This record gives sequence, C-alpha cells and structure tokens, in this order.
Amino acid sequence: MPQRKIIHIDCDCFYAAIEMRDDPRLAGKPLAVGGSADRRGVIATCNYEARAYGVRSAMSSRHALTLCPDLTIVKPRMDAYKEASKEIHTIFRDYTDLIEPLSLDEAYLDVSECSHFAGSATRIAQDIRRRVSNQLHITVSAGVAPNKFLAKIASDWRKPNGLFVITPDQVEAFVADLPVSKLHGVGKVTADKLGRLGIVSCADLRGWARLSLVREFGSFGERLWNLAHGIDERPVQNDSRRQSVSVENTYDTDLPDLASCLEKLPALLENLNGRIARIDTLYRPGKPFVKVKFHDFTQTTLEQAGAGKDLESYEQLLTQAFARGDKPVRLLGIGVRLHDLRSAHEQLQLFN
Repeated sequence: MPQRKIIHIDCDCFYAAIEMRDDPRLAGKPLAVGGSADRRGVIATCNYEARAYGVRSAMSSRHALTLCPDLTIVKPRMDAYKEASKEIHTIFRDYTDLIEPLSLDEAYLDVSECSHFAGSATRIAQDIRRRVSNQLHITVSAGVAPNKFLAKIASDWRKPNGLFVITPDQVEAFVADLPVSKLHGVGKVTADKLGRLGIVSCADLRGWARLSLVREFGSFGERLWNLAHGIDERPVQNDSRRQSVSVENTYDTDLPDLASCLEKLPALLENLNGRIARIDTLYRPGKPFVKVKFHDFTQTTLEQAGAGKDLESYEQLLTQAFARGDKPVRLLGIGVRLHDLRSAHEQLQLFN
C-alpha cells in the first residue's frame, strides 16, 4: 500500500473573507457575519480583527457588540458562500476525486495517488492555496499529514494563510507533545477526566496500556490509544449522504408557553413539506423529529419511529419535547430523518 497523503483545507474566516472581498471598505475593520442584535441574532463567523476583541462564532450578536462596539455585523449571503465553495471544489477536483467536505469552507483531500508535482502532497497543497488566492481572492490554510487526524491539526497550526506539514517520520515526536485536548473526539468532559488521571499530553497517554484505557473510557479508550500513537485509519469519504431535512426558526421574542409554540407549527410544517418535495428521489422520509431550544440556550430533540408526518403528530412530539424544559422557547425546529434508498439497493446487490 502506498503511503497515505492527506490534505486538510480550511478557509480563513470564510464568510467574513467573502464579505471583505466583495466590499473592500470592510477590510481591516472588525467584521462579523450573523444576525442582528435587535433580533436575537448569533454570530456565524468573524474576521481576525473582531477575534482580537474576543468575538467568536455562536456568540450572541448583542454580546459581541458589548465586546467590540465598533463591530460591523452583516447578514449572511449563503448563495455567495456556496458559489465560492463550488469554485474551490472545482480546484480540488483537478488533483483528486477523493474529497470529503466537512462544511462549505473545509474539506479533506486524499492525494495519495495524485501524480501532480511528482506526487508531492506539500506542493499540491501549495498550488491549491495559490490558485484559491488568485481565483477567489481569499486565503486558505492547509495541513498535510499521513492521516485525517493530523492533517486537521496541521491546518490550524499556522493559521491564517498558512501551511504546515507533518511527514511520516515526524509523527512520533509531533504527537508526543500534543495536549490530549487536541485529540479528535476529546471534549471538555473527557479532557477533565484525563487530567484527573494525570494525563495531559499524548506522551502521558502513551504510558497507559490499551486495555487500561478501554476499562476507563470504554470503546473510546481504544481510539485514544491509537491517536496517542498517531494512528488514524479513517478513509477520506467522498460519498456524503444526507441524514435529515429540517426547518427551524429563532423568534424575536421568547414563546412563553406550549400554546404559543403550537401556534408556530403550521407555518414550520408548510416550509418543511416544501423542502421534502425538493429532495432527491433517492431518499425516503423516515422518522419525524422536533427540536426545541429554550430561552437559556438549553435544547432538546425528540423523534419517534412510526409516527406520522402530519400536523397532529408534530403537535404530539412538540408537547413531549416542551415538557422536558417547560420554560420559554427561543427556537423551534421540525424535520424528518432520511432513508437512503441507495444503501438498500447496494445491500440487495451484495446479497444477490
């Protein structure tokens, strides 16, 4: 098997970069893309000038303005971002068909079999960055490594507008110095537990036997052991399939009770049915679900197999979901899980 060569590409403050490109007057000023502070908006992304003030994505627009009173907040233009993303992916496809998009502005590329630049993943990444800059007038950061886990870490190493390469012979030493909080799948709770066990770095983690980690963390212990040794065999998957279709709405004022939530369902269901009508015929709608985010930003999702997708069924789901919090609601969403009919066809072919 040839040595795997994985590139992780991450656009630098993508939405904000597109806005600054299209309106140069915004460049060099604190800028965020998101909803209006007057309408309970949330920051989707921001440029580095805004980040210097502590502004971050998923922060309320109102709080962002308290941190940075000079912050300019513009509404998202998803059509422009999607068009830019398509252009970037067109560039990717000149090097490989093995592309796994993570979002509009982020993707893995497997260039193990690419013949460009004599197979040099580093030079391929350099060329991708050059072409994106020349054609789209925005910057991307890239990480090059033997696997996805390390490539993603590498792309963040010299952001913005950077390139970082981890060669196979550098993996051992590089991973040893990594904090365990950098490992894929390690959130705050797991990091805290690891810290209580005296495990701060991957070098500490390597001092534990695989079986001992499995006893402490279940099946994730196996994953931890592999990552601590720089092992990640996950393939770059270019066959992304939809899991669900949904609609949601954040309300300008909190919905105070269940009755006011139920009043919003018919409009949501109308929008959902419109989206369902437009999905590919290779998908079949399955379980319905509802999502409720309460005024304190806690949220719950409830789904039910075998339930209908009519208004009455969603009313029953919403009633149960609301009861889990029983407090004012800022966001409602409804949707359906999707069955991928291609999977069923592939299974039939396999067993035939």
